[in-house]
Amino acid sequence: MSSSNKARTQSLGLPAVVSIAPIALPSPGRGVDLQVRVSAPAMGDALPVIIFSHGNGQSLYAYGPLADHWAAHGFVVIQPTHLDSRMLGLAPGDPRRPQFWRFREDDLAAILDRFDRIEGEAPMVQGRLDRSRIAVAGHSWGGQTASTLLGATHPDPDDGSVVHRKDARIKAGVLLAAPGRGGKDLNPFAARSLPFMHPDFSGMTTPTLVIAGDADKGGLTTRGPDWWRDAYDLSPSPKALFTAFGGEHALGGIPGVRGA
Repeated sequence: MSSSNKARTQSLGLPAVVSIAPIALPSPGRGVDLQVRVSAPAMGDALPVIIFSHGNGQSLYAYGPLADHWAAHGFVVIQPTHLDSRMLGLAPGDPRRPQFWRFREDDLAAILDRFDRIEGEAPMVQGRLDRSRIAVAGHSWGGQTASTLLGATHPDPDDGSVVHRKDARIKAGVLLAAPGRGGKDLNPFAARSLPFMHPDFSGMTTPTLVIAGDADKGGLTTRGPDWWRDAYDLSPSPKALFTAFGGEHALGGIPGVRGA
């Protein structure tokens, strides 16, 4: 971590945070290795894990203040770079683009399957992970990606089948400004460009904190800011809702200054 981040956490009485990036996870069929960033407190054992899915166009280098905050409070935070990242700069006609949603979900599953390799590449966390306490979190599109591992479903645009990705290894979730239900609630742009964005939260039974801004006017819906709390309103308990009063889509700037 940078000396300024270390000084800030220590001045607040929090433990120092260490990070390593990028760690490359070989990913045949993806076209490029899956790169992740791992952040953790410098001290402590049996640390719970948060896997964080970034918003559209972001990368493992975004959301640094949020990752540092979680790590300083005792979590190991693992952040992948999804294929939609501006950092990768895939061409507009790249044939993977219609499948970005699928690659995103596969990325999270790949991290769960490769903890041994991640620990081997990040010695500062080797033997320190509590694999019985894993949470998934995400912002914006990352919120929908994360929700699938919590039990939300959505249609596969290719054949209309229902995509089920719930993973029993995930014990909790945090969804920040996650998209709401589809159908008539999508505006024409979203309906045309995001045919997978029709989440069904009725099976999202994993305990989850849903965070939404009451001034979020993100341009995907024909509804107002209440659309961004659908993951709370349309899912079974146990759930909790945190409303950021005056919060817009970035919820005060959580992507941080390194937004790509």
